[in-house]
Amino acid sequence: MNGRDRDETGRARNARPRDGLGRPLPYGEQGVDRQPEGVLRTPQETLAEAQQLLDTGRPFHAHEVFEDAWKATDGPERELWRGLAQLAVGLTHALRGNSSGAAALLERGADNIEPYRETAPHDLDVPGLLSWARALAAEVRNHARAEPQSPRLTR
Repeated sequence: MNGRDRDETGRARNARPRDGLGRPLPYGEQGVDRQPEGVLRTPQETLAEAQQLLDTGRPFHAHEVFEDAWKATDGPERELWRGLAQLAVGLTHALRGNSSGAAALLERGADNIEPYRETAPHDLDVPGLLSWARALAAEVRNHARAEPQSPRLTR
């Protein structure tokens, strides 16, 4: 054994505890519960769980929920879920103080959800998310905001 953390299926997993923004903590410290990976959810369940995580200041964990949807989707909504995951990671970076990473991911996420602007599935507020993401990207790039706000996902 090479000493790497593994899950019950043998896949490599980092078992270090993490804080609410997903930053690793030293082994033995108390972290927040992590989102289980590979959970199949309906789009409505995905959005409800992610919104709850965003509302409680856990965008890193919301990204994991979106990532499950992205990885489970082969169809036309794949880039939508990917873009939502990128927006959540962008917010995570903004809250961590990583302005360049935040701006890049917010812009990439906005670009990935842009094609869904006119025909947004699942009652997503794509125009509102685009406005939020682009404004936050500009603010963090200019170091103009101290505490970014989480977006509303649906109308």
